[in-house]
Amino acid sequence: MPDSSLRPARFGTVLGVAPGGVAAYSSDYDSVDKAELPNRAAFRHSVDGIFMGYKWQCVEFARRWLYQTKGWVFGDVAMAYDIFQLKSVRAIADGAELPLRSFRNGAKRRPEPGALLIWNEGGEFVVTGHVAVVTAVSDDFVRIAEQNVDNAPWPEGRDYARELKATVAADGSYWVECTFGDATVLGWVIQTDEDTHAEDLADADPRLFNLRPRRAPAPRAAGETWLRADNPAEAAYMASMGGSRMANDPGNERRYFAIGETAERELRRATNELHAMFLHATHAVLEDDALMAHFNLPEVLWPRIRQSWDGRRTRMITGRFDFSLSERGLKVYEYNADSASCHMECGRVQCAWAAHYGVSEGRCSGDPLMPDLIEAWRTAGVEGTLHIMQDANAEETYHAQFMKEAIDKAGVPAKIITGVESLGWDGQGRVVDADGVPILWVWKTWAWETVIDQIRCECDADAEDLRLHRTRDPNRPPRLADVMLRKEVKVFEPLWTLIPSNKAILPILWAMYPGHPYLLDTQFDLTDKLAASGYAEKPIVGRCGANIRIVAADKGVIGATAGQFGDRNQIFQELFPLPLIEGQNVQVGTFSVGGRYAGAMPRVDPSPIITTKSDLLPLRIVPDAEILEG
Repeated sequence: MPDSSLRPARFGTVLGVAPGGVAAYSSDYDSVDKAELPNRAAFRHSVDGIFMGYKWQCVEFARRWLYQTKGWVFGDVAMAYDIFQLKSVRAIADGAELPLRSFRNGAKRRPEPGALLIWNEGGEFVVTGHVAVVTAVSDDFVRIAEQNVDNAPWPEGRDYARELKATVAADGSYWVECTFGDATVLGWVIQTDEDTHAEDLADADPRLFNLRPRRAPAPRAAGETWLRADNPAEAAYMASMGGSRMANDPGNERRYFAIGETAERELRRATNELHAMFLHATHAVLEDDALMAHFNLPEVLWPRIRQSWDGRRTRMITGRFDFSLSERGLKVYEYNADSASCHMECGRVQCAWAAHYGVSEGRCSGDPLMPDLIEAWRTAGVEGTLHIMQDANAEETYHAQFMKEAIDKAGVPAKIITGVESLGWDGQGRVVDADGVPILWVWKTWAWETVIDQIRCECDADAEDLRLHRTRDPNRPPRLADVMLRKEVKVFEPLWTLIPSNKAILPILWAMYPGHPYLLDTQFDLTDKLAASGYAEKPIVGRCGANIRIVAADKGVIGATAGQFGDRNQIFQELFPLPLIEGQNVQVGTFSVGGRYAGAMPRVDPSPIITTKSDLLPLRIVPDAEILEG
């Protein structure tokens, strides 16, 4: 096991030297000298003009080791575990593509010195996975060189970082165990022409990514109640919807969709990978004032946002990605990382709908959501009472009640506050609820932009007070900004989620990961390329599909919505239409909890623009064979 008692070496310290004379460096980011490495660009590392990766991550070491010892490089990857899917490396000398073979842990071909050992995402290597270079192999162990694990110097005279236990089974299969009990080895990658025992990495049949429309087998009596009136969240949902029903459009009430297990795995992988990519982009933005300027945020708040990121970058509970999913591919439109909605529909209503209508094929796509939310709140570090703050809105009410149910089950005391009219000040200058309880921990249905708008409209004269953290003004009741922006108040989702939720991050993501298969070409200005191919014009800040204009190259404007965000800066995103299924444009939302996939649900509309009025429909996960059968 790595020695957890060792203090990490300062960022950039040589930890050891692997065979071939390749140094491994400490990636202890807490000790980074910001004068030497002021922004993300400074972390880029190249050798002989060839990009190796970011200092000093595991992928950077693997690519640099291959280049310096073999003269090969592999393509850019968003996550370390993506290396397992690579099919070739490129020889720098002549540009030749050399085959890579991937062998799953337990394969009958064991790793060999120079192979890359790959870890699944999860546990110690949550979200990203991990990669190391194999330096020695025996029946009993595998030795590896690596970066970005414990950042401790290697013992004197050793050319490897760790030794992992290995086992050869009776059938000849070779198994490698990780020294971290919560992490698992995915397999190893070897440059070889021989494919015996290698994984078949053939691309999945594109038809497996199509949503299949279905209808519930039997109608039920109109107005029949299938949600529980004694459950606060379900009662609030019925009050909002006018009864037990899934859809606003009666024609959609018995409709649902099915996707295969391959498609769900791709949604899971995309959700996990994109969450990490959006966070990498957030870090890049917060390190660069020129990028921050694109987000139209009051400069007085920039230090607060950066402070929020530095202290709470892992404290996001949940968000929602919006995707187009079809045989044409999987593309993300945006990340609702702040005040995402629709959790109630995904995690409760669609499953109850299926039970009522007798839909038993496959499984409900929302099954993981409530358990994952409970676990996220259990480990969120809340101390004392969590105040759930919402507006007087029917949808926010059932959303707040659903989240309170998860919070209650996590054992965290919680109170719901509607509006801010009941709030006051105590003698210590703190904001308190109607019972005099200080508000120190908050989960909100309000978007941070609502707070920002209040600052823009009302608080221009309060810039210095915002810097100094206003104590108390007994002459007026607390405003929303007085709660959310107080130094002692911890808010979920944190202030830094303003960045990944703002569509200004999309052009930055595209610049960081050009051509990434989940991303769409997005720019701050309309380029000739986008004008020629078609594009969606969107405000950098917007909600519910407002103020969007879709322009097709051959048809002109094919969709547009009004709203209150028309005065905001715009971005221009490559046109990638939603699949049109039985007259409905279908968008798939996936939910992240703690940065990981926790469920999915489609939203449909006859219009190509999905809005808050578009119906949410159930989604079932079925075997791939059923998708191919149609």
